[in-house]
Amino acid sequence: MSHDLATLDATAQAELVRRGDASPSELVDAAIARIKKLNPELNAVIHPRFERAREEAAGELPDGPFRGVPFLLKDLGGNLAGEPYHAGMQFLKRHDYRSARDAYFTERLRRAGFVLLGRTNTPELGLAPTTEPLAYGPSRSPWSTSHSPGGSSGGASAAVASGMVPVAHASDGGGSIRIPASHAGLVGLKPTRARSSFGPDLGDRWNGFSVELVVSHSVRDTAGVLDAVAGPAPGDPYAAALPDRPFAENLGRAPGRLRVGLLAHGPRGVEIDPECATAARRTGEALAALGHEVVESHPDALEEPDLVAGVATVIMCHTARALDGWSEKLGETITETDVEPMTWRLAEIARGMSAPDYLRAIENVHRLGRQMAAWWESGFDLLLTPTCGEPPPEIGSFAPVDGDALAGFARAAIFGMFTSPFNATGQPGISLPLHWTPEGLPVGSQLVAATGREDLLLSVAQQLENSVPWNDRRPPLHA
Repeated sequence: MSHDLATLDATAQAELVRRGDASPSELVDAAIARIKKLNPELNAVIHPRFERAREEAAGELPDGPFRGVPFLLKDLGGNLAGEPYHAGMQFLKRHDYRSARDAYFTERLRRAGFVLLGRTNTPELGLAPTTEPLAYGPSRSPWSTSHSPGGSSGGASAAVASGMVPVAHASDGGGSIRIPASHAGLVGLKPTRARSSFGPDLGDRWNGFSVELVVSHSVRDTAGVLDAVAGPAPGDPYAAALPDRPFAENLGRAPGRLRVGLLAHGPRGVEIDPECATAARRTGEALAALGHEVVESHPDALEEPDLVAGVATVIMCHTARALDGWSEKLGETITETDVEPMTWRLAEIARGMSAPDYLRAIENVHRLGRQMAAWWESGFDLLLTPTCGEPPPEIGSFAPVDGDALAGFARAAIFGMFTSPFNATGQPGISLPLHWTPEGLPVGSQLVAATGREDLLLSVAQQLENSVPWNDRRPPLHA
């Protein structure tokens, strides 16, 4: 083929197949070769299924919008029947745990025509904004292998940024799509709460904080995958209402003149890195150049310590339940030696809480969610922030310090300070790659819309992609 597949997004690769200019097998073989070339240095793919993928590509694939396009699943969520599923845990790796059935999310990806090449690295139970599990070792950024590609979808971001595959599964309970997108120079959309199903095994995850989608190179890929996976499935306890038209149809529609609130400093007096503030301000300038009104404003709820405390309580309680659930499923009680120190300590703290403590945290989150929504009702269309409070961190900077198992959890706060509030309150947010540091590390900007308004986010993101294109930037390690 004359096409450089490593530089084509998923939409373009699918178009090659539709036109007969490439076959699914050719796309898959080329992606496997790229993974084999780059993975030894980046450690992005931990469960390859190359031969099965080749068989599937050579067979009858569904005639979906991404027919024949190679894809990677994150090793957290997106269960695939008969395939390894370890969630970054040494415990599950030791048991060689395999999924009993496909998740509904995975079924929808298959129906869209994607060919699944394997699973990507993730921190234990998705608890960190970096990807350095003891079970599989650190994933590394193709922009600088001494730096993290983010977490918890860091294996996915390293794979997509380096050109292994054009798009990959990611999930986000506190920033785990947007943080790795920011650290790897990618597009990362966190959808509205309950936009897609966690069935059949779960009703929701982290009390609705967690959602699933992808990291990608282009807004159109993100919109296309969202259309493929969005919507409720039988038995879901609740679901986000679907829009009147497909999300991808909004990409060519001018959104009109929007009112955008800008927050370019840390809430609650937290100092952030100047490069992150610069990223947000430059994005504001680009939006103003497109005709939008940009003013300094943000929801008061972001200043509330109760929101931070509520997020931490929910995460800790669900961590304890995850350890209990895996113990029950495998018939062996997980002990302190089976998990990483931070995971064990978070679960220990949760076990010291009461059911009323947990419910109080949920009540506070819901109260602040209504306050958050009121800001949009007051006349704003979008909120613009840095995605993270710091540029990509170095590998190893989240390790326990002097025996303090929670040092990494505390270190994580500045990376999730702009992202995790919207997991709690449910609004969709997107990280866009519009700035790089003088050292060449990517720094994302986040746009957040009112609940259910991914259409608006995607429309504006497409405007920015057209006016400040990022697709010509390649990391030093690229296929």
